[in-house]
Amino acid sequence: VQLQASGGGLVQAGASLSLSCIASGTDLDIGHMGWFRQAPGNQRELVAMITWQGNTNYADSVKGRGTISRDNAKNTVSLQMNSLKPEDTGVYYCYAFEMRQGATWGQGTLVTVSS
Repeated sequence: VQLQASGGGLVQAGASLSLSCIASGTDLDIGHMGWFRQAPGNQRELVAMITWQGNTNYADSVKGRGTISRDNAKNTVSLQMNSLKPEDTGVYYCYAFEMRQGATWGQGTLVTVSS
């Protein structure tokens, strides 16, 4: 499976941003999908995760500001982030767990939030 993310960029604090990711490959059977981020000097951390059934989990830092969604038929996952803060800055990585291939990460997309 390959993951291609898009939607990063430079935004001002308080703005909104939407990230999208599409998984491609042959005979995919994808379970969890999600987003992680890594700020400079920090470890990669979970932002949000969604199961195939649509159950979601969010980092405390984005609860109430982020919404993760997926389209199982298209193998896509999206993240809508509102009221962005400078501390949301980082490289955002798309994640997918394919049932035969295991965990896969996208190449990352940079989100920069200016104050």
